[in-house]
Amino acid sequence: MNIAWGSLLEVFLIGVGLTVALVVLFAFGITGLAARSAVLDGDAPEGARGPLSSGMATAVAGICFVVFGLVVIYGVYLIVA
Repeated sequence: MNIAWGSLLEVFLIGVGLTVALVVLFAFGITGLAARSAVLDGDAPEGARGPLSSGMATAVAGICFVVFGLVVIYGVYLIVA
């Protein structure tokens, strides 16, 4: 029995990298929704406006969640196929 250690390491590194990328993408989506909520609820302190408007924060969150969903669906497709 022979183990291809190089290939195993490659799969491991790609898996770790993709996991970190998905967590960061999801976190950006949650941050966008939180920024939108703070602007709409008026919870932000006076004069402490964030870099994004409410509409832009919603758009960024939506894009992050759509990309996240597409990557997850593609991963499931690779497993099932």
